[in-house]
Amino acid sequence: MESGGTGTLRIRQVLLFFVFLEMSRADSESGRFSVEEEMKSGSVVGNLAKDLGLDVGELFSRGARVVSNDNKHHLQLDLNTGDLLLSEALDREELCGSTEPCVLHFQVLMKNPLQFLQIELQVRDINDHSPVFLEKEMLLEIPENSPVGAVFLLESAKDLDVGINALNSYTISPNSHFHVKMRVNPDNRKYPELVLDKALDYEEQPELNFILTALDGGSPPRSGTALVRVVVLDINDNCPEFEQPFYEVKIPENSLLGSLVVTVSAWDLDSGKNGEISYTFSHASEDVHKTFEINQKSGEVSLMASLDFETIESYSIIIQATDGGGLFGKSTVRIQVMDINDNAPEVTVSSITSPIPENSSETVVLVFSILDRDSGDNGRMLCSIPEDLPFILKSSVKNYYTLETEGALDRESRAQYNVTITVDMGTPRLETQHNITLLVSDVNDNAPAFTQTSYTLFLRENNSPALHIGSVSATDRDAGANAQLTYSLLPPRDPQLPLASLVSINADNGHLFALRALDFEALQAFEFRVGATDRGSPALSSQALVRVQVLDANDNAPFVLYPLQNGSAPCTELVPRAAEPGYLVSKVVAVDADSGQNAWLSFQLLKATEPGLFGVWAHNGEVRTARLLSERDAAKHRLLVLVKDNGEPALSASVTLHVLLVDGFSQPYLPLPEAAADQAQADPLTVYLVIALASVSSLFLFSVLAFIAVRLCRRSRAAWVGGCSVPEGHLPGHLVDVTGTGTLSQSYQYEVCLTGGTGTDEFKFLKPIIPNFQTQCPGKEIEENPTFHNSFGFNINCN
Repeated sequence: MESGGTGTLRIRQVLLFFVFLEMSRADSESGRFSVEEEMKSGSVVGNLAKDLGLDVGELFSRGARVVSNDNKHHLQLDLNTGDLLLSEALDREELCGSTEPCVLHFQVLMKNPLQFLQIELQVRDINDHSPVFLEKEMLLEIPENSPVGAVFLLESAKDLDVGINALNSYTISPNSHFHVKMRVNPDNRKYPELVLDKALDYEEQPELNFILTALDGGSPPRSGTALVRVVVLDINDNCPEFEQPFYEVKIPENSLLGSLVVTVSAWDLDSGKNGEISYTFSHASEDVHKTFEINQKSGEVSLMASLDFETIESYSIIIQATDGGGLFGKSTVRIQVMDINDNAPEVTVSSITSPIPENSSETVVLVFSILDRDSGDNGRMLCSIPEDLPFILKSSVKNYYTLETEGALDRESRAQYNVTITVDMGTPRLETQHNITLLVSDVNDNAPAFTQTSYTLFLRENNSPALHIGSVSATDRDAGANAQLTYSLLPPRDPQLPLASLVSINADNGHLFALRALDFEALQAFEFRVGATDRGSPALSSQALVRVQVLDANDNAPFVLYPLQNGSAPCTELVPRAAEPGYLVSKVVAVDADSGQNAWLSFQLLKATEPGLFGVWAHNGEVRTARLLSERDAAKHRLLVLVKDNGEPALSASVTLHVLLVDGFSQPYLPLPEAAADQAQADPLTVYLVIALASVSSLFLFSVLAFIAVRLCRRSRAAWVGGCSVPEGHLPGHLVDVTGTGTLSQSYQYEVCLTGGTGTDEFKFLKPIIPNFQTQCPGKEIEENPTFHNSFGFNINCN
């Protein structure tokens, strides 16, 4: 900077905004430190903990750090010792220019609770700059008639240091005509004046040269020199004079380049060359020379560079009017720069919390400050955020704001917020927008949800083990580990259900597998619950009901209950020869352990001793005569009946019926083997003897059987005349059609007995017997067959 001039460069640092948010107390403390400029980086400025009475551990635990409004990190805090250290060497002249004292403002930011401490750092000047003359050679033209004591202005030296290290004095080399005198101009800048001690004589010495030295007040002092040339002029006894000794001008900082600032005017009573006046800046600083220009002839001062109120608010300029004889007059022009709203507000973020836990409420997520470098009304600011966000803006210490959550956030509704902080004010209105993205972190606040509350799966019996039978699926609105699900089987409500041996579940994807082959006849359906648990802390879970419906397969062939084919002597059906067509000979009773159409049975006569004599009803298994019997019909007949279900593929069973044609029930029942019948036909005499013997024996046997049958029917209401076979005990559930569509339903078991009368013989089905059958055969007790008992649940053995 150039000393002695006006319009000094002033760097104004406005650190206005200190916020102190603390839950338990609301006070502010300040620390003051000083340091010499040019100290090395890492030098200790002072101990913050001792100066403010803080504990070093508190600084560390609360994450203390040094911040400033201009975001320049001149200081750093050692959290282990509490020392304030220089981050870089400081140049006082660069930071503050000519401002004295040079004070920098910082804040110490501590969290939990939020607290701001104000720090002032004074940068002390050292004598690191020598005085410098802008012009190394000064030319003075002095008339010879200048009186003793006349004063002549000299260009001042410039010293960037301040205080005691600033420019202090001027000296000139020894001479007999002049001595130097120091003056102070209106802006406190020191400049030298040359005082005439002895009258000049142009004829004796037309030019004088001497050295002007500028000294500062440092220790040791520094100096700068310039050559002064004095040219003695002929007589010019009138100096120029200004119309006004002082001019004051106001100009907006947005004035156009080249615009007229002010016009100064001076006159000289001399004539000719001595009366010609030229205007120049005198003792002007470098800023003045760069910003303004004066027309030497007209005295018009014009703007050459842009003005900035925030940098320099005013300029003080000395204008010198010099005539042709070297005499001059001076006037001072003060130019006041008027502020306009040309600086947009600035937003500085001090602290930010992101991501934000979604269940947190009234949480400080952002601490920031705003700054407008304009002044007055142009420096006023309004701060706002959009109204549709779940945040509120709170004002703290002057121009410091906090952004807080208005309530608990929901990440599942919105995981990210773009917050625009708008700061505006002034005329014309200037606006600054600062965008910040805030993320919402997930907490485990959503339980898994199954896509269905219940699932129904269908599985055909006789499946292969480890068969995939279906899947359950759940979703979790959370994220990360809170949304990772694990599936499991829950304990069944029925403790007798062996769920662990029936199904398994893939814990990762919810696939269900049948562990073993299922039998519809043993287990038709079962239910169990599955759970889905996330991996949050604490974990959340939900459950769903799964019903597995076992589908029937045609894996059971029909089973004939009557007549029973167990390898014993067959029971023979007696049919009188006088039977009418449609006479009921017998009924084939069969069941199928399957269900549905797999248990629908149909009956078919495959083979008969005499085709066309007997027929079988397809739907109920009744064997009836197809026509009238005649004497020519053989007495003994063998019928083969096929029982077939309606499954795919169909399964079947066959049964053999033995039918004996008799002339009424007085004819003895003597079934003859085939060999005996052939021999009787060969020998007529033997046949007659056999017939006679058989008639007598059969009459006796028939009487005995009839007597026993009557007794048994009265007693147990279940007897067979000539032979019977009745199941004993309950029918096993796996052999019975649960839908009731088979030949026999699960709920009924029948007594079957053959009755005789004057009309046609037929089977008579009596009422169902629950829960058990009492059966008898004439002359024999039913022998228990372990095989049939264990397999079908009843005992049959009729000989």
